[in-house]
Amino acid sequence: MKGEKEMRKEIRLTDKLLKSFIGYLHDQEKSSSTIKTYQRELFALQMYIDDNPLTKEKVLEYKYLLTKQYTPSTCNVAISAINNFLRYVGREDLFIKPLKVQTQIFESKDKELSKSDYNKIVRAATINGDERTALAIQTICATGIRVSELQYITVEAIKSGQAHICNKGKNRVIFIPQTLSNLLKKYVVNHNISSGPIFVTRSGKCLDRSNLWKSMKQLCSIAGVKSSKVYPHNLRHLFAKTYYTQQKDISRLADILGHSNINTTRIYTRESGAVHAKQIAALDLVHDTT
Repeated sequence: MKGEKEMRKEIRLTDKLLKSFIGYLHDQEKSSSTIKTYQRELFALQMYIDDNPLTKEKVLEYKYLLTKQYTPSTCNVAISAINNFLRYVGREDLFIKPLKVQTQIFESKDKELSKSDYNKIVRAATINGDERTALAIQTICATGIRVSELQYITVEAIKSGQAHICNKGKNRVIFIPQTLSNLLKKYVVNHNISSGPIFVTRSGKCLDRSNLWKSMKQLCSIAGVKSSKVYPHNLRHLFAKTYYTQQKDISRLADILGHSNINTTRIYTRESGAVHAKQIAALDLVHDTT
């Protein structure tokens, strides 16, 4: 009788197999961002492996290469994509372990978007005549939704005051603040939007992360805000930190953000390094005896 290793099917990372896997991800209703990420990471692995079969030695070599070029968090994104693909083809024996990542207890100053920075960006968009970007930024920051969930902010949603979100196989309802709703109602009237999604491009497609990211980056110099702080997902982080500061209810915040794991929510509520330093200093545990 042949050994188990001999019976395992040899796997080559062909275009046909990758296409089949991407189709499987669509069938599993994975988010478009997850699918794009997996596609990118597996294409990079394909370039490295070339026409050779996938072996434990090869995937470990690739993991080592990743660790020399990227941060542990970035490496783990690639490892997750690879392991999910290996599960799909029935080769769990080739799984590679993710890297251990030390949890950062405070946010980097260069990446933290403050409320003041946020106000400057919104003001810059308004001055620049970019009403759509100004409202999209405020919608994300005032509700805590993901950029990909802007499609659920519809004419019907602002009329009812709530949007029904369906993302990552989960459903939740988010409430639209009255002040935001009033601004959006004026916008749809001025732009003759009678139904459906409010935030759409000229071609009629829903506004996505790349569209908004590009628009936001263009506002940095006008607003006088570091570009390293300005990207769509940081708006969601600002919502989370502001909500938690006022309510101190992390379980409810997790529900609002659509998180299954409360540890994910904790990342969103990290204080800045400056705040953390003040908290440590306030312990008053050092005495100058000189």
